[in-house]
Amino acid sequence: MYRYHTLDNGVKVILSPSDSKVTYSGVYINVGARDEQGLDEGIAHFIEHSIFKGTTHRKAYHILNRIDGVGGELNAFTTKEETCIYASSLSQHLERCIELFSDILFYSTFPDKEIEKEQDVVLEEINSYSDSPSELIYDQYEELAFAGHSLSHNILGSKRNVRHFTPQQIRRFMAGRYVPQRMVVSVVGNINFDDLVKMCEKHFGHHEQQASVIDRSTHPQFQIFDKQVNRHTHQAHLLTGCEAPNIYSNQRAAFSLINNILGGPAMNSWLNVSIRERYGFCYTIESQYVPFSDTGLFYIYAGIDHESVDKTRMLVAEQLRRIAETPLTPTQLRQAKLQMIGQMAITNDTGLNEMQSIGKAYLNYDKVDSLEEMATDINSLSASDIQNVAQQYFSPALFSTLTYTH
Repeated sequence: MYRYHTLDNGVKVILSPSDSKVTYSGVYINVGARDEQGLDEGIAHFIEHSIFKGTTHRKAYHILNRIDGVGGELNAFTTKEETCIYASSLSQHLERCIELFSDILFYSTFPDKEIEKEQDVVLEEINSYSDSPSELIYDQYEELAFAGHSLSHNILGSKRNVRHFTPQQIRRFMAGRYVPQRMVVSVVGNINFDDLVKMCEKHFGHHEQQASVIDRSTHPQFQIFDKQVNRHTHQAHLLTGCEAPNIYSNQRAAFSLINNILGGPAMNSWLNVSIRERYGFCYTIESQYVPFSDTGLFYIYAGIDHESVDKTRMLVAEQLRRIAETPLTPTQLRQAKLQMIGQMAITNDTGLNEMQSIGKAYLNYDKVDSLEEMATDINSLSASDIQNVAQQYFSPALFSTLTYTH
């Protein structure tokens, strides 16, 4: 099963052995958009772009060609609380990936000309989100829900900030944040674990621990609102939600199952059946549960006809009442558990998904539960567990709603 190791400088290493010829590797760093303030807002995402633009050992072309040149793929993403750099490659090229991760994380030079070009790239990324109301509404919702707290920050940042990022500002932000003890090297592949540890020791082990300057001690306060924004879109966009359990909460498993029942990816979710299939009000309706280290968010999103907004809101409230007031029958509970366990197995059957899943879990929990352990947690839930959690969070007075209308 999973193999763990921690280097002397605090870098954690995790391996999930696989028989595949393809290895999936990545580095999770416990730094994200919530760790920015003021003129730094958006800089974690900008750093995720900029570390590919040159190091003391390589120019941008050589960085991109290092993995892609042997048929692999190199990529990265930023969230509110993490940054991840990852690659897919044949197993014999794993050390290329490990070495490159170390190079771009610790030796990036952020050349002025490359930074200027990347500013244009990120500005276009911001423009593309502005043109996509189904994505933009999530960012605006979080800005309202966590107003006054760093969790409200748009991951992409503002155009004003992005235009003014400098190499000096990037280096200043990275110091004390992108440090070894906030990193996890995660690998899924056919590789000897001792060999993996040696690779990590060679390329990560000589970087010294540094005092972390990250402070997440201020707890966010979820704001209640009901706001309409005129976006002149052909379709109305509705996002309603509430605060939810954080990643360390003992209610997390129950809430995950509730989310899956209400609006998970399956076509038989309650929201899909009651609103799309029965009435045809929308093409897309789904729910999401996003836990953070000290809070969480539960969303329900629908893209609907403008004339159907009020009716959809009523039907959503009906389903929330249903799961809070009426206990699941034994058959409903059994089917919900089987469905969720099956979905988790299918998701983790993809090496890239598993690499990201175990990397994030090891970063947050110092261990990773196996599928069997997660299934045990889900199977231990009773109908009253589900109902109690739903009643705690799904009071109408606790919900906030953002609607894009014409």
